[in-house]
Amino acid sequence: MAQTATPKLDMGDPFPPMTISLLDGTHLALPADLNTDFTVVLGYRGKW
Repeated sequence: MAQTATPKLDMGDPFPPMTISLLDGTHLALPADLNTDFTVVLGYRGKW
């Protein structure tokens, strides 16, 4: 498996901005579209 140099988040680091495509065809911009101080983001990549 290819390795990337993606930085890991440490406690207190801001969540990096990203856009996620949802199943209904809309998009969700993180963290801009969230109206809360705390959020859990779970991802499923199709198969492990």
